[in-house]
Amino acid sequence: MRKPAYINPLMLAVALAIGMLLGTVFNFNSKASGWWSPQEPSAKLLQLIDYIESDYVDAVTADSIVDLAVGRLLEQLDPHSAYISNDQYQAVAEDMRGDFVGVGINFYIYRDTIAVIRSMENSPAHTVGITSGDRILSANGRALFGVHADRDSVAQWIRGPITTTVDLKILRPSNDSIFEVSIAREHIPLPSVEGGHALTPGVGYIKINRFTETTGREFTQRLKLLAAEQTSTLILDLRDNPGGYVDSALEVLDHFLPSGTLLLTTKNKQGRIRNTYADQTGLFEQGAIYVLLNEQSASAAEIVAGALQDHDRALIVGRRSFGKGLVQREMGFGDGSAVRLTVARYYTPSGRSIQRPYGQDHQAYLDDFDARVARGEMQDASQIPQADSLMFTTAQGNKVYGGGGITPDIFAPLDIGMQEQTLRYLNRSGLMSYVVFDYLEKQRPAFQAINQKDFIEQYITSPELIDKFLEDSRLKEAGLSMKDQEASMASLLKIQMAEQLYGPDAALILLIGEDPMTALVLAHENNRK
Repeated sequence: MRKPAYINPLMLAVALAIGMLLGTVFNFNSKASGWWSPQEPSAKLLQLIDYIESDYVDAVTADSIVDLAVGRLLEQLDPHSAYISNDQYQAVAEDMRGDFVGVGINFYIYRDTIAVIRSMENSPAHTVGITSGDRILSANGRALFGVHADRDSVAQWIRGPITTTVDLKILRPSNDSIFEVSIAREHIPLPSVEGGHALTPGVGYIKINRFTETTGREFTQRLKLLAAEQTSTLILDLRDNPGGYVDSALEVLDHFLPSGTLLLTTKNKQGRIRNTYADQTGLFEQGAIYVLLNEQSASAAEIVAGALQDHDRALIVGRRSFGKGLVQREMGFGDGSAVRLTVARYYTPSGRSIQRPYGQDHQAYLDDFDARVARGEMQDASQIPQADSLMFTTAQGNKVYGGGGITPDIFAPLDIGMQEQTLRYLNRSGLMSYVVFDYLEKQRPAFQAINQKDFIEQYITSPELIDKFLEDSRLKEAGLSMKDQEASMASLLKIQMAEQLYGPDAALILLIGEDPMTALVLAHENNRK
């Protein structure tokens, strides 16, 4: 299924120009010269950087100038071509690779200490007994509290090469003890696929949060679990999925469509067209599929949704997706930085491009959410812009539209009220999670005897926790009444508690149980039957 590579001339030119720029030795006492032709545009850039570094009134480095120049150059092309500096690249690469090397803890910087939220299941930290609420005082003798407690220190001193060990000194506040452990670093997975459980008999649920190198394998494992439970309907949740590797999206699609079915078309600058087809027998080629989308579903997520919609293989539920129909290819530099350059456009099987228009105001393009709210389309599907000139038809003759994302078949409005949006923002920002951690610090013994099933089914968020959140978030101080949001507050706080006490799977079960879009699907499925 992997698409053969081709070299884009613009990409090659940028690679040569910047590669030569980074590899040139600067002569601070003379103008840039040598084998560069003075008529070459790249020579102008080289001479300017040389001149700035040599004569500018304040101290600057060539690296900082080049980073700025490359970033600004790419900004002029399109909203998705981007420069990744070497200090950002490792985190980006780990996220897309689907793992990192470390000991496997989630943590907060909590009152000048590194506090463990929880150890990841089956991680080295979990194996040696590091648990929620523990404080990491030092790593290999390097203090990690007080002024030394910061995220950079964790990355520098706790992470490291595979199979090497790190000696940690741990404070356990629950019994006021200090002990030391030696932990061998291992590959820690960063899952891109969640769920894989039945919501009702015959109806399964899987969420893909991004498309990484491991998504295809993860998805297959979860789909096999559902197949073993005789699942006849699948809810595939792609909400808030920003995309990722196209090949991983195609691996997912291969499970739903027969071999030989067109999945995707790409077209480059020279007009070279490449079609990609399903090439294997999938695990779920017959059952019903619902794909959940929202305004943050983009790129590879839209490739999956668009192909399934064009082949009338799934119903799309939710709101219009982001609208990114450009393909990027990464080129790395010797200093650890990289460029992701747009090299092609992609088209769904019906022939539509879902790329939204973009001009020079890239920020307005990225801030399209506000424009959608103002237009009214977040609450009324009839306000979604659809141009007749961009109309296409699916395999069964249904109308679909290009030029601006995937339009849902079943619309789910968004509550855009100030109170609800404020609450959701505070949850996404991490404040709600932090408040829960602070609350649990004083309550952990009370929850040790509660198992996950009882917590999910019976626990009711305490008024004390709700009041604490209102106080810590300063919502009371701001004079914003949240009386109508008390049920939503209690639900979100319980979900955060479940994640910290039992892990992400427990949180997901609660989240889906309270999700209006999932409820809409289940109601539609009941009516269909």
